[in-house]
Amino acid sequence: MDVITIESQAYKELVSKINTIAKFVVEHQSPETKNPDEEWVDSYEVCTFLNISERTLQRLRSKGMISYSLLSGKTYYTIGEIKRMLSEKRIRSNEEALQNLINNHQQYVQQRRITKANK
Repeated sequence: MDVITIESQAYKELVSKINTIAKFVVEHQSPETKNPDEEWVDSYEVCTFLNISERTLQRLRSKGMISYSLLSGKTYYTIGEIKRMLSEKRIRSNEEALQNLINNHQQYVQQRRITKANK
């Protein structure tokens, strides 16, 4: 393994240039054409924007009525699965609440990308 040393000022300039490039890439990315139904949202988002309890989601999971994934102790659902639950009237909410969930999730994802690019 080779060790390369550079002056502190040169290192800071290099990091600054990398951050500038990363910020440019994030700002100029074309909008994703990803299907919103394939986006994953966590239990907190679902409960908050659809005004349902954690217990309701747990009951649906226990009965095998809703598909989900566990990752690092957090439960995630696809937007498509949430839409299916609404259409089958297994979750009592409205279309406006679902749209709020989708919009706020997209804003959250975009904000995280910008934050990561600025680091």
